[in-house]
Amino acid sequence: MRVVPIITAALVLVVLYLFVMERDTLLSWVGVETAQTDERAGAPSGAAAAATVDGPEDERPQLFGVVVERFEERDLESAIVLRGRTEASRSVEVRAQTSGLVLSTPRARGSLVEAGDVLCELDPGTRAAALSEAEARLAGAQATLTEAEINRETATRLAEGGFRAQNSTASADAAVEGARAALEAAQASVEVAQAELDRLTITAPFAGVLEVDSAETGSLMQSGGLCATIYQLDPILLVGFAAETQINRLEPGAMAGAELSNGQRVQGRVTFLARAADTATRTFRVEVTVPNPDLALRDGMSATLLVGASATRGHLVPGSALTIDDEGVLGLRLVDETNHTFFQPVTVLRDAPQGFWVTGLPEVADVIVVGQEYVTDGIEVQVTRRGDGAADTRSGE
Repeated sequence: MRVVPIITAALVLVVLYLFVMERDTLLSWVGVETAQTDERAGAPSGAAAAATVDGPEDERPQLFGVVVERFEERDLESAIVLRGRTEASRSVEVRAQTSGLVLSTPRARGSLVEAGDVLCELDPGTRAAALSEAEARLAGAQATLTEAEINRETATRLAEGGFRAQNSTASADAAVEGARAALEAAQASVEVAQAELDRLTITAPFAGVLEVDSAETGSLMQSGGLCATIYQLDPILLVGFAAETQINRLEPGAMAGAELSNGQRVQGRVTFLARAADTATRTFRVEVTVPNPDLALRDGMSATLLVGASATRGHLVPGSALTIDDEGVLGLRLVDETNHTFFQPVTVLRDAPQGFWVTGLPEVADVIVVGQEYVTDGIEVQVTRRGDGAADTRSGE
């Protein structure tokens, strides 16, 4: 059983020997003539000789072919597209400044309130009595001051007539000053008691929508407890976030439009541009104020904003043409008049359906749109031009 593999291996070795060592003999057996070359004389034969006879034009190395498209600088549409959301122009959590039981009937969430409407009313407890006591002390202090002023007047007249010592006038003056200080303290106590009573009635600071139910009747509200949450939705804000390259093109007062997630379209004006970038996204907050009298716009809806901006110029290039150099700089690879390549850094202004608007290119730029990833700076290429439905090929001479 082991003889067959040995015979097979021997046949394979014989065939390999004939193909490698006796190839010319093997080819002559089948009638194929081989080209002879005099290696000692160094004379080429066959196709090599024909290549030698040809002129120097065929000795030039073949150039790498690229596709180039010419782009001219033009005005960029004077608008910037931002992604954002709707946001209430004002919102506040109305909280208690004192403690007490809630006596008022709670307002339902979603109800409209006007500025000054009562949201929560707390039980006064003994606060009214404290106010009465403070007012009584104020009246007593007023009477004491009046008496002290009369005594000072009497002491002054007697001292001037020589019927009383001069130091008695000083004592009368001191009594008046003490009575006046007691009067001011009593007035302060009345104001404190009155302020404590005023804090029992919690009102809406501005007109808006009650987003959370106000506090329930009978509940104990502590100082700092939440009474209600109010959102002002008329006007409403459209909040977008502009990139570093966009923010300098925006100005307060510029017109802006937006399409909301429900398909509704609105218009307004830019009312705020942030001076500090968000530390996480490196974008700047942009606020557009939009009228919302019927409260149809809700807080937190997604929106696409189109904001009017100052005009600028740039090149609209396909996104596939953008590349990165060895240092990680974004740019495009161009060809000059002699069809030599070079890298040009660019700055992206914004995206578009046809590609990207960029700045940093010459007014007229021959951009490599196919093959830019396979060439380096300073090499000569064979250019095939794209544009106007015709291709113009240049050899690179």
